[in-house]
Amino acid sequence: MTVSLEQLRRCHVAVDLGAARTRVFVKGAGLVVDEPSVAAVNTRSGALIAVGALAEKMTGRTPDYIRVVRPVSGGTVVDIEMAQRMLRHLLGDKLRRQLRRKPRLRAAACTPHDSDPLAQRAAVETLVGLGARRVELVDTLIAAAVGCGLPVEQPTATMILVCGAATTQVAVLSLGSIVTAERMPVGGDAIDHAVIQHLRHQHELMLPSQSVRPLQVALHGNGLTVQGPTYTEIHGRDVATGLARSVTVDTAAVRQAIQTPLTAVLDGIGKVLRDCPPDLVADLADRGIMMVGGSALLPGLDVMLREATGMPVQIAERPDVCAVLGLGAMLEGRVQPLALGPISVEGRISLDGPVDDRPLSERPLSGRSAADGLTADLAGDDLPAGERPTAAE
Repeated sequence: MTVSLEQLRRCHVAVDLGAARTRVFVKGAGLVVDEPSVAAVNTRSGALIAVGALAEKMTGRTPDYIRVVRPVSGGTVVDIEMAQRMLRHLLGDKLRRQLRRKPRLRAAACTPHDSDPLAQRAAVETLVGLGARRVELVDTLIAAAVGCGLPVEQPTATMILVCGAATTQVAVLSLGSIVTAERMPVGGDAIDHAVIQHLRHQHELMLPSQSVRPLQVALHGNGLTVQGPTYTEIHGRDVATGLARSVTVDTAAVRQAIQTPLTAVLDGIGKVLRDCPPDLVADLADRGIMMVGGSALLPGLDVMLREATGMPVQIAERPDVCAVLGLGAMLEGRVQPLALGPISVEGRISLDGPVDDRPLSERPLSGRSAADGLTADLAGDDLPAGERPTAAE
């Protein structure tokens, strides 16, 4: 999964296959696809009925012969054929014809941190089936850090928290690479599930799966913070009778139910900080944590992390599309590696002025440095008799 910026500049398409949404970036055109990773299939004929937002609205409302599937789970493609069909329909005929004209189409894809080889192969085969001749894989953490404008190529620590629908990834980056990282199987779906289970057990109420977002209804206002509303009204279906019913829910109890999955996120952050070198942790005390991903918009989540870690916490400007925008910036060459000074023929780096290419024996004594003297000793160059040190010196 290690790929150079030069290889990425040769790619034409960047794809982010997420558990919740699929995003496609085309070089020169920008972000062209941002739709839910959902497809509706007719089980009798095998035909694809709908993809994206329309298919997501069908969840829980279809007859027996229509099945709503998600070909991507946890950032990993679990159904390659269905993922290819979904991508073809999301791209559209016009865009697919434009990409087909490129004789050697290259694509780049985001993969979760520490993904297994089978998951990487599934992502490659999905894009190869769409006509890509070569596929480059980039870690989602690095792509998201570039997309939100973090100086990942500098020798300073930057900490990023990618809050996805199925997983949460946290990492410390420096010099364009990952120093230490951790992936937790907890995301926005797990938080939603905790709210649904709380309402089912405490109030015997079943919430609709897609008509309302449980967190948006139960945690409106300031969300997870104590300054939020004390009570809120929830509409759903009674477990016993099956009739529609409304209940008044104490939001403090809902916040307590959410603490269980969020504790795993705090444990992951603590593990990353413990494994990180002390010099980088000192940088993080000033820079703090950058939150990206769709679940980063959960109301009050940044406040809770700030109180738990004691570090500054910021949310990116467009957290949901940071990964694919960062990958697109690499494709278009807007990301440059750390530039060092010019290297001379003898292998010395010029930091303050031009390099003197004359042999050491021909340079004036005042113009030599301690490094030049050491180089002369190692190379066996003989100094003039007048400049040779004596035993007394």
